[in-house]
This record gives sequence, C-alpha cells and structure tokens, in this order.
Amino acid sequence: MTTFTFTPATREAAKARIGLQGPAGSGKTKSALRIAEGLAKGGSIGVIDTERGSALTYAPVPGKPELGGHEFGHMPMDTHDPRHLIQAIAAARAANIDVLIVDSWSHFWNGRGGLLTIVEEAGRKPGAGGSFGGWREGNPIEQDMLDALLNYPGHVITTMRTKGDYVIEGKKVTKVGVKAVQREGAEYELGLILDMVEGTGSVTKTRYMPLEGLTIHHPGEDLAEIILEQLGQGVDPIEVLMTDLTVEDLTYDGALALHARAKSRGLLATGQLHPKTGEPTTIGALIAEYGTALKSKPTASASVPVPTPAEDSVGSDQPSAPSGTAPVSAPQMRMMHACFSQVGLGAREDRERRLHASSLIIGRSIDSANELTLDEAKTLLDTLTAYGDRADPAGDFNTLIQGLLDAESVPA
Repeated sequence: MTTFTFTPATREAAKARIGLQGPAGSGKTKSALRIAEGLAKGGSIGVIDTERGSALTYAPVPGKPELGGHEFGHMPMDTHDPRHLIQAIAAARAANIDVLIVDSWSHFWNGRGGLLTIVEEAGRKPGAGGSFGGWREGNPIEQDMLDALLNYPGHVITTMRTKGDYVIEGKKVTKVGVKAVQREGAEYELGLILDMVEGTGSVTKTRYMPLEGLTIHHPGEDLAEIILEQLGQGVDPIEVLMTDLTVEDLTYDGALALHARAKSRGLLATGQLHPKTGEPTTIGALIAEYGTALKSKPTASASVPVPTPAEDSVGSDQPSAPSGTAPVSAPQMRMMHACFSQVGLGAREDRERRLHASSLIIGRSIDSANELTLDEAKTLLDTLTAYGDRADPAGDFNTLIQGLLDAESVPA
C-alpha cells in the first residue's frame, strides 16, 4: 500500500523561467541576451537558435572589441521537432550551461516539423481518427518538451512570436490584442512573461511582486537583479542537509530521518565534498558514514568543525551580520525594490547606490540585499517607507544619505 505524507515546505533555491513575446523586430533576442548576462553573473550562456542565426547579430566581432557584443554558445536548428529540442536541452545540461535561451520556442509549435506538423501527420494515419487522434501522439511529445524545459537545472529564457488575436460576434470581427504563437496557456508554465514592443518590455504575468505592472525599456541586468534577489530567498536543500548532519547533538534516529529526507528529494547520489577530508563523496554515503558512527557509539556525536571565515576577512573593521539572527524574509525582499523606486533608486544603474544607502542605514557594509538580516530589513523598509510618503521623497532621502555620509566621515 502506497503511503502519502506531507513534508515541511521550504522555498528552495529556484531558477528563473522567463518568456519574452512579441512580433518580429521587437527586441526579444537582444533583451533575452541582456537578461541572461545579468542572470549568469559571469557564467555560461547558450542559445538554441531557430531564427536562421539571428542571434549571431549580437555576438562579438573577432579583433574588434569596440563593437561590443554578447558572449554565448550558439546552437542553430533548422528543424523544429520538439524531440530535437529535448536533445538540445540535454546537450546544454551536459555542457553545464548556466542560462539557456530558446529563440524561438514558437517554432517548436508551428515551425517546420513542429508539434502541429506531427499531430497533422499522425492524424492522417489509417484509423487515427483525424486531428483528434493525432493529439494522442502529440500530447506526450509536448509534455516531454515542457518537462525538459522546466526541469533544466539552470535559468531558462524562451522567446515567442505573437500574432493578432480576434473574436467574432455575429458579423463583427474585433481585435482583442495579441496572442503568443504557442500552445494555448503555455505561457503559464513560466514565472515571468514580458510583452515586447520596440525594445520595451511590459510585465503581463509574474510571480515576483516587485515586477508587477512594470514597463522596462531595454530590459537587462536591472531586471535580472530583481529576479535573482527574489530567487535568492530560496534554501539550498544540500546546505540544509549538511547543516543538520553536522550538528553536535545528532542522533542515530536523526541520521535515519536525514537519509529518508534526502531519499524523498532524490539527493542521495548528489556529489559532495567530505567535510573532514575534502574528498569527493555523495550525500547518501556521508549520511551512512555518520549514522554508522552514531550506531556503534550511541553517546558520541558526529560533529564536524565549522569552517572558519576566510583569512581575508580576519581583522576587517567592517561589522559583520549578527550571529544567530534570522535572514531577510521573502515578503521583505518583494517590498524592497518598490520602496527604493519611491525614493528614486529603482533603476538598474542605481544598484550600487541602493547597496551603499542600505549599508549606511543598517550600519554595516553589504554586497547584496540577500545579506540583510530580518531586523535590518525591517529597519531599512521602515526608513524607505517613511521617506517614500514625503512630498519630495527622492530629495529628502538623498539628504538623509548625505547626512549619514557626513557623520561617517567625522573622526570618532
């Protein structure tokens, strides 16, 4: 008999799933590359290109760095069977591509050899029953394609072409907007949808509160930064397991529970360096080792020395985060960007100013909003909200920051 159980819910570290939709020439490919660079943070970018090599327009020109360009791996595809896309995604996974762009996802729907062609050809087979029968073959292929995209271990950006959408009421035909060239509702599989018009993206669907209703000209690193800050609130399940495994009061029953938890999440075979020897091993082997030690010595603990801070931080005069305090919460992160926008610091190029202002307000230097504690984030949000409600929020907030800077420069 199958047993169904509930486990504690956590917001694990996730990856972005973004869709850019718009007509030809609306800036989808360029924006996808700009956003990908922000998400990759120096990592690798791969482009599956069905647009006759159009992405190469934005690649660097050898020997001419002054012309700019985006660094990425390029995979051209001139046939559009979704099963080929699955193979291409597998190749990206094998190459450890950090951000994968599918440009354009629409071709795997209605392009040459795409899903609609597969369904049409399947429906013509003797006894298939027409298009209805053809979907019996097409639906599993489409689901496999979606699974490959959504289960990709890195960030995914897809572009989709749009066409006019119309309704017919009696003899009247009315245009009601635009519609993505893809299966009806496919965009709801993604976490963020941008409608692109002449290089400007409007957020029409999002799971990230700071982006609701936002319109961005030439979306790129600024958008990626907001998304990463939202995703950064996730908990790395490996880190949690290792923390729980190396506590001093771990018991044999506790090790068994950790093994069950890792097994339920499919993490037993995940590679991990041994915390004592530094040798490669797996999560399952580590838990078994600790459990065996605990079973043979019930009173002994399986503690592991906590790594000391990096040497370059020793002697630093910058205050560090208070120990034992809770990290910034997801709701606080969602509010932060909107509050900074109210005081004139919501733009991409203002990131360093946002971090500097945050550091001054909380009294210690930070390199990312993810480093804030719960209490520090509350202090920051209280300050931002108070100045955001003023008649001149940007001017008054700038005066506050200048005052903090002046106070910081005064000798103690």
